Amino acid sequence: MNCSANILDSFRVDGARALVTGASRGIGQAVAVCLAQAGADVALSARSSSALEESVELVQGQGRVAAPVPADLATPGAAESVVDEAASALGGLDIVVHNAGILPCQPDGSPTMVPLQGSAQEDWDRVVSLNLNATAAVCRSAHRHLASSPRAGMVLMSSLAGVAGTPRMEAYAATKAAQISLVRSLGVGWASEGIRVNAVCPGWTRTDMTSFAYANQPLSDWLTAHVPMGRWAEPHEIASAVLFLVSSASSFLTGQALLIDGGASVPDGGLAGTPKPPSPFVDA
Repeated sequence: MNCSANILDSFRVDGARALVTGASRGIGQAVAVCLAQAGADVALSARSSSALEESVELVQGQGRVAAPVPADLATPGAAESVVDEAASALGGLDIVVHNAGILPCQPDGSPTMVPLQGSAQEDWDRVVSLNLNATAAVCRSAHRHLASSPRAGMVLMSSLAGVAGTPRMEAYAATKAAQISLVRSLGVGWASEGIRVNAVCPGWTRTDMTSFAYANQPLSDWLTAHVPMGRWAEPHEIASAVLFLVSSASSFLTGQALLIDGGASVPDGGLAGTPKPPSPFVDA
């Protein structure tokens, strides 16, 4: 893009063919809608067709094609199938946003927040299976489709937890740090093929996955006290960053991890010397 063109056009992705995993709600749904608003057709993946119904309707409401590709990405072979089915439905892929991820959870769906030494190996394995192994499978399968695109961009949804100490979330944090490492390697390794690979690292964002924290007022207050902007992020704020990373507005950017965290990753959270509420974990 030259300087005489409209800069806003560089944020458009008109005609792009995009796959978004974890697209049934929260950040994934916001990303799918954001890409559709910017002109992309979108294949959407989540564990069931019924979970995707709302996201499909929202994408179609933007006048774009919405192709549901349901699968449990933790199942062997599922990631490869999702990528290939998405490419088949859309006639190829230009954009892949891998957002699917989990925390270790109790049978009722509430997160298991215990120190590593008190955790179960099966919880660790479950998180690694989806957050890391499925990530590698999605990247591996997406490569050949993206390599044939003149506008290829991939974004992995990492986390602030991947760059900051996160007690009681060790499995999640380790997999998110590994995603950042993978982005750096693929960003360099795939650059000569014209494939840009970046990560977005959200801080505390208001989604179903984090409802356990923002619904607990003492815990929410403690967390936001470490965020210089003093609040939770909303999913659409993360989606806007993803759009930047897959559009030509970021055409010379690859192998990077973009922190969208309200300043929380600044040393001392940018609030050195400012009193914090007592930690909810002290007596746990």
